[in-house]
Amino acid sequence: MAAVIVMAMTATARAGANDRVGFASVGAETRAPIGWVDFCNDNPSDCRYSTSAPRDIVMTQTAWKDLVRVNRWVNENVKPLTDMDHWGVVEKWSYPTDGYGDCEDYVLQKRKMLIDAGWPREALLITVVRDKKGDGHAVLTVKSDKGEFILDNQNEEILPWTDTGYRFVKRQSQSDVNVWVSLGDQRPAIAAVSAQ
Repeated sequence: MAAVIVMAMTATARAGANDRVGFASVGAETRAPIGWVDFCNDNPSDCRYSTSAPRDIVMTQTAWKDLVRVNRWVNENVKPLTDMDHWGVVEKWSYPTDGYGDCEDYVLQKRKMLIDAGWPREALLITVVRDKKGDGHAVLTVKSDKGEFILDNQNEEILPWTDTGYRFVKRQSQSDVNVWVSLGDQRPAIAAVSAQ
């Protein structure tokens, strides 16, 4: 555990050394993923936030341990299953209450657990990326004073966004959960995200 924290703090120092590297370039507003829109229709209380000021967390050792604990717990307790196999539809974002889900379900659960533990919603951003194979994928971006870190069901290790090997497409705005912003690369993401 101590080695993980040392590695994380080394990564944060590396990422924090250059703000252009530590923080993704945020572009114009873009369309929210249909999965998010449907999730909000099914879970209106999870999407009913007033506009707020962006907030980053202070990345202390305690905060890092919380991230590691939540990331590990969700990754170990949710089993991957595509929406088609799970629900009979191409795309459905939901909490993995039955222990199964795909990438965005892992993200929703991690985000919920951190918010329930008192973390600011404004620092926990659902993010759409293209993975190393070019497939659509969802991860949780945690905005901190040390840079942006990614919680991912495809990786047990929490990494600075620049170390994931992903191409970042869009994410929630820090000031409004229902506003999505592009992230530098203007190529469109594929419609559905993979289960992995």
